[in-house]
Amino acid sequence: MNIQTQIESYLASHPEPKQTDLRALHELALQTSPGCRLWFTDGTNEDGKVVANPNIGYGAYTIRYADGTSREFYRVGLSGNKTGISVYVLGIEDKAYLAKTFGDSIGKATVTGYCIRFKAVKDIDLEVLQAAIRFGFSIESE
Repeated sequence: MNIQTQIESYLASHPEPKQTDLRALHELALQTSPGCRLWFTDGTNEDGKVVANPNIGYGAYTIRYADGTSREFYRVGLSGNKTGISVYVLGIEDKAYLAKTFGDSIGKATVTGYCIRFKAVKDIDLEVLQAAIRFGFSIESE
């Protein structure tokens, strides 16, 4: 199954109104970075054990580990979960940046070092979310 098909199946698997919200956020990410690399992770590890919620990923950067190894991963992620929706902005060195920059103006959301979590799109300011996503795409990989 190709990535586009996996993403469509994932979006379709959510009940309304979350499905509509996830589709709108998917389009927002694509509009923010047209032509970006798309990812889909099903939330399982190499052994098939569920370790996370499935995610749609956008863009790419290289994660470098202390042991000298590295791997590519997505820059911005989107996931529906039991309590709402999470948007991930990965690769930020300053773990307080998202909360300091977007936390007060985004609306009813919890903003952590790399995650913006909210119940529904109606609860947040989409322009502020798009600014956070745009920031994520602008981060230079080291």
